[in-house]
Amino acid sequence: MSFLETILKDVKDVAILGHVRPDGDCIGSCLAVYNYLEENYPDIHAVVYLEEPSVKFSYLKNIDRIVSDFGRDESYDLCICLDSSDTLRFGEAVKYLNTAKKSLCVDHHITNIGYGTENVVKGDASSTCEVLYGLLDESRISKAVAECIYTGIIHDTGVFKYDCTSAKTMEIAGKMMGKGINFSSIIDDSFYRKTYIQNQILGRALLESITFHDGRCIFSAISKKEMDFYEVGSADMDGIIDQLRITEGVECAIFIYETACREYKVSLRSTTELDVSKIAVYFGGGGHKKAAGCTMTGSVHDVINNLSDQIAKQLN
Repeated sequence: MSFLETILKDVKDVAILGHVRPDGDCIGSCLAVYNYLEENYPDIHAVVYLEEPSVKFSYLKNIDRIVSDFGRDESYDLCICLDSSDTLRFGEAVKYLNTAKKSLCVDHHITNIGYGTENVVKGDASSTCEVLYGLLDESRISKAVAECIYTGIIHDTGVFKYDCTSAKTMEIAGKMMGKGINFSSIIDDSFYRKTYIQNQILGRALLESITFHDGRCIFSAISKKEMDFYEVGSADMDGIIDQLRITEGVECAIFIYETACREYKVSLRSTTELDVSKIAVYFGGGGHKKAAGCTMTGSVHDVINNLSDQIAKQLN
């Protein structure tokens, strides 16, 4: 009996939650659970509550069933929370967690606070999808579920490039490939392919990037005004931080974009032993040693100067 099967005992309805501004691992893990339940537990009513996902993930089965309107006043027997280290990351959808009879938190962030009734958190895993795989009955994983799990893994490993990739990660990815998924198409269409506008905003971010701490750090910032001009949203920022990260000589990359007046979403990446999760946690965020994020307020200079001070403590 799988771990998930044990949790589902006497459960009639399930809410599935992921974090705000959902990425590939978040969307993949949420839909993997939804599709697995639909295929193997047809008597259980499940709903995925997520902000509207990027169209590049439209190949995932049942993505059109994601509910992005959190106005429903529903209560559930079980709330399954995925890829979120704390409850603030659920935004308005947190009410479904608060009113559920019990909850299961599945995550891979080392900063996870263990907010579920049951918590399965593995900080050494590449992705939430890798953790989730271990909770399912492998023989009951369909091609559709495999596509979701594979999507989450490639997005949080940078297509197996990041240090979080392990032999176990590759083994699970191989098993998902064995389900008959079109893995090359998933990589090209969801990870590499960009629209013309996305390439423009990427070019803008790279052109205006600035190095500091003797070239050991780099940052770029996109204002709300610039986002409105290019007609882009948060999903169009995918890949910018990773392009900054591979700049020669850089140990820490920072990308920020304005989400409201003087409020910024901050993404941090490390290429050395510098622990960006400590920096993110200091400012109320979280993540992993080499990939973390937070939200900060003030001017661009305020944000970068405050981050710079914390980075300097580790560099020195």
